[in-house]
Amino acid sequence: MAFCTSCGTQLGDGARFCPKCGAAAPGVAPNPGATYAPPPPPVSTPLDYTIQGDNLQVIRCRLQPGQELYAEAGKMLYKTPSVQWETKMSGKSIGEKLLGALKRTVTGESLFLTYFRANSPGEVGFAANYPGRIQAFDLRPGQSILVQRDSFLCAQTSVNFNIAFTKKLGAGFFGGEGFILERLTGPGTAFIHGGGDFVEFDLKAGEMLQVDTGCIVAFEETVTYDIQFVGGIKTALFGGEGLFLATLQGPGRCIVQSMTLEKLRREMAPALTGGDERSPLGALGGIFSSED
Repeated sequence: MAFCTSCGTQLGDGARFCPKCGAAAPGVAPNPGATYAPPPPPVSTPLDYTIQGDNLQVIRCRLQPGQELYAEAGKMLYKTPSVQWETKMSGKSIGEKLLGALKRTVTGESLFLTYFRANSPGEVGFAANYPGRIQAFDLRPGQSILVQRDSFLCAQTSVNFNIAFTKKLGAGFFGGEGFILERLTGPGTAFIHGGGDFVEFDLKAGEMLQVDTGCIVAFEETVTYDIQFVGGIKTALFGGEGLFLATLQGPGRCIVQSMTLEKLRREMAPALTGGDERSPLGALGGIFSSED
């Protein structure tokens, strides 16, 4: 049994050249006039997917042989038998697994990820746990997007999941997103979920958007994230929007959601919370609390 001395591929009996890289087999004198170029690096196949539904959306991912996804535990809706799955911690070494588990815990996600791999053409579907929208990001190599906690749904394994800290103390206390955000870095396709419907903005340099705290779903790293006092005391106490607004300043893309989990909880128990409007005492007492 012979192996290629260049790339290590097993050679068949009587083979004179490697079928993979074209190098001469051991003991075979190469042609002096021939040149052998290494094979091009493998190109990852773009993910074939569709997002179906209105406010209870489903991702349908059609996987080719060798394609792999990882998802938040419990988000799978269905799969075909050709798609194999395994639940595990992310990372290769014990240290990487523990660090990954810690990062996922502080972002509000589960300790484990479920990996889905297709050995032959197959399909797998994912859905979130509450009404809202699903957003896909086709990320270039090195391109990152910052998203709210608990919003990650699934992604190709080439996408890196990490945490990001808000750079300003005020934004962490009053911005509605807390100090911890999730960073998704390409290459590959990633999916997130948010409440209600989405409104997308492409901010120019210096352009600012003021958003109700907790309603920011995602924004690019070029966007500056901060908070701002609403203005007058009467508006702060009786306007129903709290004391602060989150601000996003361009350049860059950002996405806003129309429904947060906190608003949904208030509407589900209006007798306890008084519906969507915040009372004056509630506005004063909830200064340091974030909605999501």
